[in-house]
Amino acid sequence: MKKIVIGTALTFSLLGLTACGSSGDSEVVVETSAGDVTKDELYEELKGKYGQEVLTELVTMTVLADKYEVSDEQIDAELDNIKEQVGDNFEETLAAQNITEDDLRTDIKSGLLQEAAITEDIEVTDEEIEKHFNRQNKQIEAQHILVGDEELAKKVAKEAKDGKDFAELADKYSADEQNAKTGGELPPFGVGEMAPEFENAVFEMKEGDISDPVQSDFGFHIIKLNKIEETEEDKGKLEDQKDQIRREIATNKVDQNVAMEKLSKLMEDTDIKVKDKDFEGLFDAPEQPEAPTE
Repeated sequence: MKKIVIGTALTFSLLGLTACGSSGDSEVVVETSAGDVTKDELYEELKGKYGQEVLTELVTMTVLADKYEVSDEQIDAELDNIKEQVGDNFEETLAAQNITEDDLRTDIKSGLLQEAAITEDIEVTDEEIEKHFNRQNKQIEAQHILVGDEELAKKVAKEAKDGKDFAELADKYSADEQNAKTGGELPPFGVGEMAPEFENAVFEMKEGDISDPVQSDFGFHIIKLNKIEETEEDKGKLEDQKDQIRREIATNKVDQNVAMEKLSKLMEDTDIKVKDKDFEGLFDAPEQPEAPTE
């Protein structure tokens, strides 16, 4: 199963629409023959629909920007990478999503700040970097069976290794609804596209091998490796890619629950005073349940 990585969403510039005061002379943003729409009205409407979500994100980014540094050079590098991937359709892609390049730069910065926070304590060894580099020109074709119970996984793995049809076993046992009915067949994949435990197991296998149960965040996998294809793509030099590879490995190692706990702790440790009564308590730490008494 493909590793889901943390992404960022484009935020509304809600706080830029702050009301001008209590005088009632709010700036008109739209005039119609039926009446006007004021900045106050627009602000209150957006605030009611999106306020908590947007304010939480804005405050979180403010807290992260105070603790971590993201340079313009880092943002430029990420932007260049996106442009290279999208190619000549870059402008059309932005237009289709109704965002500007400045909006995208803001999103990139948000993503880099979150990445800095959640990968800060994750160790990546030189050996892991070299392995990742050496796997870059390989494409894998495989099937898998996903189950939630280790004992069942051992049973299914034994049946597969004893010669039972892997596709039939996938149809019978696999909890992966996306491919259970097609023999557990996965789309071809390369390095960095699967959960780390799955990837490490499959890259140590030979064509035709069936694995013992491999545990990941998704459950227990029984993997059948069908084909390893070497591509002709130039991998470049390891030294030129070390930092990028280190980031990819660290991101793949992120435990989502641990990441959320760390972000929550950063917010709790920051003195946040909410001035708008409609958002009072938004950043209060949740109450911990009382310990049971004997």
